[in-house]
Amino acid sequence: MAGGGNDFVVIDNRSGRIGEAAALTRRICTRALSVGADGLILIENSTRASFRMRYYNSDGSLGEFCGNGTRCAARFASVNGIAGRQMTIETDAGIVEAEVDEKAVVITMPQPASFRAERPLRIDDTTVQGSSITVGVPHYVTFAGDDLFSRDIVPTGRAIRLHRELQPAGANANFVFVRNKHAIEVRTYERGVEAETLSCGSGVVASATVSALSGKVSSPVSVLTRSGITLAVSFTLDGGVVRNVRLKGDARLIYSASVTPETLEGFDPDFVRDPASRVLS
Repeated sequence: MAGGGNDFVVIDNRSGRIGEAAALTRRICTRALSVGADGLILIENSTRASFRMRYYNSDGSLGEFCGNGTRCAARFASVNGIAGRQMTIETDAGIVEAEVDEKAVVITMPQPASFRAERPLRIDDTTVQGSSITVGVPHYVTFAGDDLFSRDIVPTGRAIRLHRELQPAGANANFVFVRNKHAIEVRTYERGVEAETLSCGSGVVASATVSALSGKVSSPVSVLTRSGITLAVSFTLDGGVVRNVRLKGDARLIYSASVTPETLEGFDPDFVRDPASRVLS
């Protein structure tokens, strides 16, 4: 499945057959040698919600939350009769609500928290001016010019993601151009994927809310992502606090399949990701 350009392998794991999913994720998400994806989503039973969603980044790390992935999980559940068009989803960032409307899905987002308006980061000989905020997962937001889509954001994005002042968790790095009061453009370097992705749902929300808290936009906000797909963010802003955040966007069912043993065998996913750190005997 794909949401906003983020692609995922989604598996119905209500039987509990998949226990330790980190190794499976690293293999099945390896592009060219396996299915390839930004992450793995497991749909599981829940006593608190319609179902539980467990999300793993492509490097096998457990993600507390994924906005685009949650929309995909909601549509998967609706298509497969796991839940109705309206549902609740248990995530590691709390329970969210979702509503499926044809191919679009609206979800409630975790309450934005830990906002720091001014958080400059020293990178080499340059100081990057930006803000930090948590929307389920930590984000760093910096504003850019109208050359956003012609820039190479990866070096700076990687440096922000790994910056010592944002450790131990690190942060997703978002670069934002404000088009007008109700439209922004965003590119995101994602931790766990360790690359720029075509979209990041929580990054879109982090960028929209930081833009609102900075007085640059007001709800609703349309957000153009690197995939060319636009997501919609709505919220209320009261006394400097952002509440009632909702994210609307696509949740594309690309294909359904049964994997073969060769999906997981015959290659080293860690070597593929970082050959320089491996020693071949």
